[in-house]
Amino acid sequence: MKNSSFNPDQQQKEVSSKIVTGLERISEVFKVLLWEKAKLVGLSPIQIQILIFIAYHKEALCNISHLAKEFNVSKPTISDAIKVLVKKELLIKDFTSSDSRSYSIRLSSLGEKIVEETNDFANPLKTQVDSFNQSELEGVFKTLSELIYKLNKVGILTVQRTCLSCKYYQKDYTTHYCKLLEKELMSQDIRIDCPEHEKVH
Repeated sequence: MKNSSFNPDQQQKEVSSKIVTGLERISEVFKVLLWEKAKLVGLSPIQIQILIFIAYHKEALCNISHLAKEFNVSKPTISDAIKVLVKKELLIKDFTSSDSRSYSIRLSSLGEKIVEETNDFANPLKTQVDSFNQSELEGVFKTLSELIYKLNKVGILTVQRTCLSCKYYQKDYTTHYCKLLEKELMSQDIRIDCPEHEKVH
């Protein structure tokens, strides 16, 4: 118990424990902001997350299997949320794929309206982040992108679409390069959620 990152004495001994505790506080911010929006539109937080994800990602990622991985929940949990959203006429099941057993999910016009009302839920956090100078932002981003990559490598984050895990990414010493775009990337060019991401097999 003494070595817990949540023990204030341990936090005084190592900066990493302070950072872990800080990240936990920030995760609470997302929960609070998401719940505030959820109450306004009569949806659950996961339902809002699903709608926002579908609004900004390609069709191949908008199915129950992928959404379950994306949000680290079971397929039945996603399936239940999808059923409710379809019933509320916010989502449409698209059975036009070659596999008649599967379907993708897309927004209805009403679903698009709800996304417009809810996709700014994190703006209070972004406003504070915007107050840091560019070099501070680049330093935080570099650390976060590497942390996300490491958490994925050890299986804690099941899905990530950052450059660092992409087959098109190449690094020589300190130089980042995208073989798809055929250009060198600055640290701030590294993407957290790249639409062209292809996982290294």
